[in-house]
Amino acid sequence: MLSEFKMIGAGIATVALAGVGVGIGYIFGSLLDAITRALSNYAILGFALTEAIALFTIMIVFSILY
Repeated sequence: MLSEFKMIGAGIATVALAGVGVGIGYIFGSLLDAITRALSNYAILGFALTEAIALFTIMIVFSILY
């Protein structure tokens, strides 16, 4: 019974990945709209931070499952 709850918890934890996908799309959509070159550094930083959230989510899921 505990393994079933682990699977449910891992499934709920992966919901954060949907937000990560939206965040990455928003960052690159805004980058395409940007005119100045200085904004590209901020977009790369935003992408890195958003991708880090996805990696943290995957770490949490694996820690729940194993």
